[in-house]
Amino acid sequence: MDIATSTESPAGSSGKPLRIALWVAQVIVFILFVMSGMMKFTTPIPELSAMMPWTGQLPEKFVRFIGLVDLAGGLGILLPAATRILPRLGNWAAVGIIVLQCLAIAFHSSRGEFMVLPLNFLLLSLAIFVLWGRTRKAPIIAR
Repeated sequence: MDIATSTESPAGSSGKPLRIALWVAQVIVFILFVMSGMMKFTTPIPELSAMMPWTGQLPEKFVRFIGLVDLAGGLGILLPAATRILPRLGNWAAVGIIVLQCLAIAFHSSRGEFMVLPLNFLLLSLAIFVLWGRTRKAPIIAR
């Protein structure tokens, strides 16, 4: 019996490819959000604004807060499922990421920063997929 089979709900009639795709999506979101969060939280604002111009136009505390939100989202989308400790928190992290990406899409669109929208739409799509998959098709069973 593999880990995916033993940690996921027998009620879910999902196949192995779906379970693998969900884990891959969770890992991708985890990596991108943790990297982004660490960058926004630790990089000096002048350096950060060279990469993301909007960060130089907002209060530093707000940029750091967004970094913490990104870190929380990245950790929350993967760790509860991986540890099977309160796995429903991963679903709430996916909801938070969906809201965050909708706000990011509106923010960047209002500023004419259309080049970043593909990444926002990718993250939005992955979070929706994870939320759908982990609530409907392959939920994780708590320990």
